[in-house]
Amino acid sequence: MPTVGEIFDFLNTKAPVETKLDFDNVGLLVGSRDWPVTSVLLALEITGGVIAEAAERKAGLVLSHHPLFFDLKAVSSEVPQGKKAMDLLASGIAAICMHTNLDAADGGVNDALAAALGLGDARPYEPEHICRLGALPEAMPLDMFLRRTKERLGCAGLRYVDGGRPVCLVAVGGGSCGSMLEETSETGCDTFVTADVKHDQFLRAKELGLNLIDAGHFNTENVVIPVLRDWLAGQFPALELRIAAHGQPEKYYV
Repeated sequence: MPTVGEIFDFLNTKAPVETKLDFDNVGLLVGSRDWPVTSVLLALEITGGVIAEAAERKAGLVLSHHPLFFDLKAVSSEVPQGKKAMDLLASGIAAICMHTNLDAADGGVNDALAAALGLGDARPYEPEHICRLGALPEAMPLDMFLRRTKERLGCAGLRYVDGGRPVCLVAVGGGSCGSMLEETSETGCDTFVTADVKHDQFLRAKELGLNLIDAGHFNTENVVIPVLRDWLAGQFPALELRIAAHGQPEKYYV
């Protein structure tokens, strides 16, 4: 059976840690490289529920996109992230987190998002090589693309601005990429799909004549979890791999 370290070393070939953004905290965050692993639970983030599910399933490793912590000051039951680390260690569960390095990786978050939306020839378009730009096989009205986005990403709802253009050349940025609005508009795209969009960014998109779609942080990033599962299945066929039974934390009242 593989060890935590062997699994991490493999993932590092797919999404190298050195490609993360400066603020980020990725890699083996809890546990020992030497621990053997027979079962892995995959999740977008490590919540208390995910830890409980991992313990129940006797998973030796939780693999997540969002880091368990960024600036942990104490491993204590008085500190929420510290308590999670304690709970993982108490159950002998390691935690590997692949965040902005996975955003940038070939086949990672944004390639998975582009593929889910049916975009062809997706490519990086900004210096940090995170967001992607791709084209639909043929242009479609915005309302049709909104329906596609909602269905394919499993969104309960979408926030959007109609820039007055059909959808053909689409930029995607999983998670909070609204700050890339100006750079994105300069690519010549007609549509930008991201999440956590601020009020002023919607206003600016309208001024730019850019269709802007906020499809939710969870929904625009969770598309990568099956990708991680498939990577591991190809390299470690004996591993038991499960995707955690957690979902979008926010609900919509409609």
